[in-house]
Amino acid sequence: MTQTSSIILGGGCFWCVEAIFTGLKGIVSAKPGYAGGHTEHPSYKDVCTGKTGHAEVVQVIFNPEEISLKDILRVFFTTHDPTQLNRQGDDMGTQYRSVIFGDNAQQASARTIRDEIAEQNIWGGEIVTSIEGPTHFWEAEESHHDYFARNPETAYCAAVVAPKVAKARKLYRDRLKTV
Repeated sequence: MTQTSSIILGGGCFWCVEAIFTGLKGIVSAKPGYAGGHTEHPSYKDVCTGKTGHAEVVQVIFNPEEISLKDILRVFFTTHDPTQLNRQGDDMGTQYRSVIFGDNAQQASARTIRDEIAEQNIWGGEIVTSIEGPTHFWEAEESHHDYFARNPETAYCAAVVAPKVAKARKLYRDRLKTV
């Protein structure tokens, strides 16, 4: 049986991050949730207040024989704006911060890819993504799973999620799962 690995990524709204990673080859699952805070068993409503310390994140479980951690991190850094502190577009607050939670080796890979992306200056600003150690992942309520796939016509999905997914599909066409 193939071994899987996982990493927790926060790049603004978890609906965007989940939708991008779900479509990539080698991704076993991309689960929305909350991490990095001080409240146990937080709810979406709790996290939206900005008082729990949690970020909206996605736990990405992947097959490293099909997609490398470094490739996952490249996708992450190029499909959300890692130069925005505690926000993504109009989503503002620490719950929308750009953050990576991982073990020591994953943190080292994240710093390497962060520096590579910074050197390319594709965002035109300093990357503020926080790279942190392992943390507890609290899975989001079922209503947030596959949100974009189930609700593509809602105003938020059409205006925010769809353009990010389209960008990822264009940039990483060769990595998309075939249907």
